[in-house]
Amino acid sequence: MRRSVVVALVLVAIAFAFVGGPSLFTSPSTSDVLPEEDEEPDLVQFEGSESAFWAYLNAQDSFEKRSPINVIVRGETEEVVRLLTEEGETDWEELDEESEDAEPGTYSFLAEEGHHATGTDWGEAAGTTRYAYVDPGDGEGQWVTETLQLEDGDYYGHRMHIRLYEAPNDGDRWVAMQAHTEHFDWFTLRHRVDGVEAAQLAIERDFMSLPQVDNQSDVTRINLENAGPSDADGWATLVDLVGVVLAPTAIGLLAGGRVSSGIPRTASEHLTAVDRARIHAVTDRIEPRHLLLAAAILTLFLGVRVGGIALERHVEALSMHAIAALLYPVVALGIPMATYAIAAGLERRIDAAVVASLSLSLAVWLDYGIVGVDSLPVDVVLQRMLVVVALGLIAGGAARRATRESRFNDMLLVGSALWVLVLLGTLFGYV
Repeated sequence: MRRSVVVALVLVAIAFAFVGGPSLFTSPSTSDVLPEEDEEPDLVQFEGSESAFWAYLNAQDSFEKRSPINVIVRGETEEVVRLLTEEGETDWEELDEESEDAEPGTYSFLAEEGHHATGTDWGEAAGTTRYAYVDPGDGEGQWVTETLQLEDGDYYGHRMHIRLYEAPNDGDRWVAMQAHTEHFDWFTLRHRVDGVEAAQLAIERDFMSLPQVDNQSDVTRINLENAGPSDADGWATLVDLVGVVLAPTAIGLLAGGRVSSGIPRTASEHLTAVDRARIHAVTDRIEPRHLLLAAAILTLFLGVRVGGIALERHVEALSMHAIAALLYPVVALGIPMATYAIAAGLERRIDAAVVASLSLSLAVWLDYGIVGVDSLPVDVVLQRMLVVVALGLIAGGAARRATRESRFNDMLLVGSALWVLVLLGTLFGYV
């Protein structure tokens, strides 16, 4: 029992040192745990427009400041979409029912292959519905779903994602957008938002690249005072396609470094004979099965990411849900089962546990490098730390010294239970 506690403490230290610590100290969005709630939110209204909108989106009909609106285009919705996605005089074809994988309220369009006028290959998108609050001007505000979703990138990799919401009145002619970058999280089977600034800049560049848009007067920035979530600074891009000088006004709501591959020479010069002996003792304990364990964890974890992107791009017969159903078992079952099978041939519990936890930590960071993630919320950091500890306990519980009395020892049982609870908790949104 004492040995198991020591192993567990070592795993917690590894999880914090290699996952939690770097994420908490380098990620700009780790402080965003619970969003603020606006009890009497201000709405944004433009001159010449009767309708107004709240400057955030939400997953439900409540005024939590979650997803900031960061692009507004004055113009007809059809014209805005055409400018973003046109390819010269390309004819658009609507996706058939089998190809469409969007939530209710989402409309999908697919362009023929070619060069997009804006330089960005904006196309059909699938994503969870988010709600915007709009007031047509009579004080009877309502929550509405998106008119359209667009994306550039891979659903199972990294993408820029736009949700568009049109004015409730035909004559108002504005489209509010929430644009962000995101990546698919295989532990939660959901997309995780990385930030909003990069996508906003991409849309700015897209409109400024169009010959009918004057860069100096038609594309400006206005302060919507919706800073806070992710890397949002409160300034939204305003694109004027109707030739009207506009100014937003707020109205009150009327109705309620480099990785070292070895020991630096400067450090080795200060090692004592005892230190060198300890290092040699550790390296002498490395055997092929340690390397096999590390390779298996890295291959399975990263293989799911690469495999998901490859299937999405090249196997049209598989829907997004089918790809997830095919690959998620590799994460949920394949990684712990392979870890147990390989670690069962190792002698020492601490060796197996450390190799497994370090390998999963490395796999996590390599995966983030593949999809270009540079910021993480606290709940994701905590979840990654827990799975690193859980897999280390499974590996340690499988080692021969841990199974001398029983294969179902405390380390294996605790590690397996933690793994299952964390995965179920993340799937259902509790972790």
